[in-house]
Amino acid sequence: MGSTTDATSSNAPDSNSPEQPSLKRVMGPGLLLLFIVGDILGTGIYALTGKVANQVGGAVWLPFLVAFVVAIITAFSYLELVTKFPKAAGAALYTHKAFGVHFLTYMVAFAVMCSGITSASTASRAFAANFVEAFDLDFSTGIGITLLGLGFMTLVGLVNFRGVSESVKTNVVLTCVELSGLLIIIMIGLWALGVGDGDFSRVATFDTGDRSALGAVVAGTALAFFAMVGFEDSVNMAEECKEPSRIFPKVLLTGLIITGCIYVFVSITAIALVPVSELGEGDTPLLKVVQAGAPGFPIGIFAFITMFAVANTALINMLMASRLLYGMSREGVLPPPLGKVHATRRTPYVAIVFTTILAFGLITFVGEVPELGGTTALLLLGVFTIVNITVLVLRKQPVEHKHFRVPTIFPIIGALTCGFLVTPFADRPAVQYQIAGVLLGIGVVLWAGTVLVNKRLGKGGPQIDPEKLAEHE
Repeated sequence: MGSTTDATSSNAPDSNSPEQPSLKRVMGPGLLLLFIVGDILGTGIYALTGKVANQVGGAVWLPFLVAFVVAIITAFSYLELVTKFPKAAGAALYTHKAFGVHFLTYMVAFAVMCSGITSASTASRAFAANFVEAFDLDFSTGIGITLLGLGFMTLVGLVNFRGVSESVKTNVVLTCVELSGLLIIIMIGLWALGVGDGDFSRVATFDTGDRSALGAVVAGTALAFFAMVGFEDSVNMAEECKEPSRIFPKVLLTGLIITGCIYVFVSITAIALVPVSELGEGDTPLLKVVQAGAPGFPIGIFAFITMFAVANTALINMLMASRLLYGMSREGVLPPPLGKVHATRRTPYVAIVFTTILAFGLITFVGEVPELGGTTALLLLGVFTIVNITVLVLRKQPVEHKHFRVPTIFPIIGALTCGFLVTPFADRPAVQYQIAGVLLGIGVVLWAGTVLVNKRLGKGGPQIDPEKLAEHE
């Protein structure tokens, strides 16, 4: 979900200095591919497979496949934009270049920040559920899971406060661990197929209740899309890639295809080995798959792999959220206290505390993985709708260098599909709109408060520069 660098490092140059050096271009195709795959893999498939199965029945792979198609269409729009404007600012930059409306740019950036918090909260709940399984504790729901989730988020906040900079080498290690867990599932599925275990006929069955098959797939896709997010963060690495305009298209599409195939294979294995009624219960669906397909496999080891994967998701997203909030404060569009840096740790401690408190609220008062994951997808689908539109608007702003150009029909389809999945027609639970509304409402209140303070101080209205904002991400 988010590429972050510790912009508050004591030896970081002044971001406002005209002599600010450019980022070092160190990433070739291989490292960029690992970064993209690692950023997409994580909590979504580990925690939501069973919840998607509850929507469609045995055809659980289909919503993941449809989510992959929607993601890859939007990825084409990102490819045109990142090769046209290879800057580490992403959706906020494209929105600003297309429309030049500071409030809209701010709300896009704030929505991305909120998606990081909801994603981390989803990971927190999944971590707690797998922690219970790994240590064979006596509780699996209710207050126990909530307390474990809050404890985990507290630890993430402390690590964030101490100061953690994500590096490409670390991402390679984390990607390998996350990938290993999913490959174990696929290998178990192949073994079951070879020896005749499991019921692979279930993958073609629908159990949709009162819904039509189409309605169930749409609802499942709205949730499964959470598993595909992360690819958009790769644009934040544009300034650190060698020849981004040349390598980005092939590498991003390859990364999406790899993860899409893994998700389809994992979901097919899951439903073949575990009935829908069992797979959809609780927050540890893939642990049930391991138990069913390989009873002799040390379940504790797989639980720890899952915990590691979702912990990585949580930490990356909370780092992104706090640094983005800090950046918006430094840009003068949020209250100045949110931009304070700790004198010793050199980290944005007020922004860290603020984002952690928001996560506490989500874990305590929402708690359910599908609602938090669905809210993450909802927020980002809204951002993706705008990004697809900006592609068409920015066609009026040619650049001198060669860049990827997507066929016009792609951003049109992308805007329509992403926009549709945002609406109630996708059969989203109302609570997801309520959560998103509260989070974005906080953003509006913070913006309005900043406007009032600036007026009293005789300053102009809030102005946001996405390229400077990206320096703090």
